[in-house]
Amino acid sequence: MSPTLSRPAALLRVAAAAGMALALSGCISLLPKSKPSLLYRFGQTPVAAASTPAPAASAGAQRSVGVFRAMGLFQREAASDRMLTVTGSRTAYIAGARWVAPAQNLFDEAVLRAFDDASGQVRLVSRGEQVRSAYALRLDVRNFEAHYENGPEAAPTVLVRVRALMTRNTDSAVMGEQIFEARVPAAENRVGAIVDAYDQALSQVLGQLVGWTNQTARPVAA
Repeated sequence: MSPTLSRPAALLRVAAAAGMALALSGCISLLPKSKPSLLYRFGQTPVAAASTPAPAASAGAQRSVGVFRAMGLFQREAASDRMLTVTGSRTAYIAGARWVAPAQNLFDEAVLRAFDDASGQVRLVSRGEQVRSAYALRLDVRNFEAHYENGPEAAPTVLVRVRALMTRNTDSAVMGEQIFEARVPAAENRVGAIVDAYDQALSQVLGQLVGWTNQTARPVAA
């Protein structure tokens, strides 16, 4: 027969159990109180008009020129869903704000949309499509970041910088290489304005890119 607990000992046991339950409930309640990050996207602004008009297709030439979108690189620090900022030699991410998907994925979608919406001769071909392509286009995103050039309190300037390389598929000859860059100051130092600056900078770069690609990818005679 087990000994009966004295009243003080029983009270101590009840108090210890209650304290442990309270501690556990405190740990669990921390998660719901954490503030969720707001999600943003870019690439929704219509692409700016190309600075260089595409050449008109000559008689007897194919209207559509297939250009394969080759694998490229994306600035590693900015490729995720975090918004990268640069202040002097220091880099940081904007707290409480994220892209709705990795920036690299949103950029790829924006490139496809820009060529789909353009009236030029180029038909951008993605991996896996059963479409013949005469050229390959590699895009390396060198910079995709917001620069605080006038201190952390001032509105930053968004920098988008992309290197394009086009080669001919038959012999891998380089048809052209170009750097496209846009710097757009944000209207103010808040996330919504910075996202707008990203949209405008990307629109300018993609407009230049589409115009250059249409000029560089010459139609192939049938």
